[in-house]
Amino acid sequence: MRMNKMALFAALIAVACGSELRAQETHQHEHQHQHGEELGRVSFPISCTTEAQKQFNRAAAWLHSFGYEEADKAFEAVTVVDPKCGMAYWGIAMSQYHPIWAPPTKDELRKGWSAVEKAKTLSAKTERERSYLAAIEVFFKDADKLDHRTRALAYQQAMEQTYRAYPEDLEAAIFYALSLLEATTLPPGKDYAKQKKAAEILNGVLPKLPNHPGVTHYLIHSFDYPQLAELALPAARSYAKIAPSSPHALHMPTHIFTRLGLWQESIQSNAASAAAAKTLVARNHPGAASYDQLHAMDYLMYAYLQGAQDQKALGILQELHSMSRVDVENFAAAYAFAAVPARYALERRSWTEAAALTVHPTSFPWDRFLFAEALTHFARALGAARSGDSAAASQSVEKLASIQRALSSARDNPANLYWAKQVEIQRQAAAAWTARAEGKNEDALRLMRAAADLEASTDKSPVTPGAVLPARELLADLLLELNKPVEALKEYEASLRDTPNRFNGLYGAARATELSGNRAKAAQYYRQLIALCSQAEGERAELKRAKAFRAEKK
Repeated sequence: MRMNKMALFAALIAVACGSELRAQETHQHEHQHQHGEELGRVSFPISCTTEAQKQFNRAAAWLHSFGYEEADKAFEAVTVVDPKCGMAYWGIAMSQYHPIWAPPTKDELRKGWSAVEKAKTLSAKTERERSYLAAIEVFFKDADKLDHRTRALAYQQAMEQTYRAYPEDLEAAIFYALSLLEATTLPPGKDYAKQKKAAEILNGVLPKLPNHPGVTHYLIHSFDYPQLAELALPAARSYAKIAPSSPHALHMPTHIFTRLGLWQESIQSNAASAAAAKTLVARNHPGAASYDQLHAMDYLMYAYLQGAQDQKALGILQELHSMSRVDVENFAAAYAFAAVPARYALERRSWTEAAALTVHPTSFPWDRFLFAEALTHFARALGAARSGDSAAASQSVEKLASIQRALSSARDNPANLYWAKQVEIQRQAAAAWTARAEGKNEDALRLMRAAADLEASTDKSPVTPGAVLPARELLADLLLELNKPVEALKEYEASLRDTPNRFNGLYGAARATELSGNRAKAAQYYRQLIALCSQAEGERAELKRAKAFRAEKK
């Protein structure tokens, strides 16, 4: 998409981010003096004491980088400094509500409502502050009666009122933009209207607050889609420099790097994020793993495998297997625990390894995260089918069907409906390859096309760098195996448009082109693959084939 308006957005981001870098060279962040932290610059005026204001800004900076545990503690500290500061309790409530991630747990809902009630007893001193409190109140009120989506939409509408009532309040603009990106309200339409609206608001704020962590952070989320990702590249390359003390700020740029297939940039950022998360969790939860670290490890595994850096990928897997306890048992930890080993086996085409996968750690509450457990059954199904064990594959397909039904019926959490669709994509793809193992090729193609089309109608969750294996790439693999290289090439190229620089996508496109008789075009794809793997460790069979083809051409 190259609309003039969107191109202007990209230009504004680039200019403002350049200003931010220059500003960093001449100014020291106030939090560095106080806490040795670099969290960006937040100035959120409230009617509390001077010391409370100072600490409130720090807490808000953590909040804007989704450092919810740190933000919660920091807002609690504000209540000690100024017990009459109602906005501190607003911050505590906001720390329980995590847009884009997942709905609050029952404990978080209770804590959020308790904070709202406490804030109301303190009577905020200004109409503006009362407007913020009223907005978060509608989210937590009647949580036992109203579903999350209804309350999230009510919060979005309330924040819009605050934004319009106080046009000079840049924090109101930023929080309203974030509310538009709330992932659990409604899935984005393919016109990405709300995302573009959020980006327009944020781009209006960015020149005024170039060092603000929330602005660049939420711009990345606004453009975290294949058609828009390039527009966020300046913000992606800026955000980590703004708030390097936040593990999430170090990781978040890799959403865009992954969308664009910039694997080495993704590796550098996620390695830094994982290291920062380990430092933070050692301070707060000694002996536990960090869900932020696990989240970065999933992105690291994905990136390493695309460049055939298989020894480093193995190191990630081994580190994950050493973990038995996590600081927060949330959806990000669950997804990474399941996705990392599945990716390692499937991307390397190690089918027997995939067929033998089990969930780890066994003590993790997998019953609360069925969508994540499904990844293991998907990998097992594909591994068994590609190994010729259709009976074992069928068992895993049935397990996927069972999980899909459970998620579809669990409507208390709107995210379950999204994940039910993702598991259905996995079920159809696994059933397709099971049919192929049984020699039912027409059924296999029908199921695999349905899976690819269903995946094309959805968007990936922010919790993942991408599907464990893209359904359209799997369709292309099936067509190639059925000796339909021309059709396979069409599907590989379609998959690569949304997931550029994937190792197996490039190799498949090269092989399909070669088998179609276009050796010149095949050579281009093979060259891309070889360049992608300039830091490969060992040599996969596909790389050997690429180099052999290049030698033949010479």
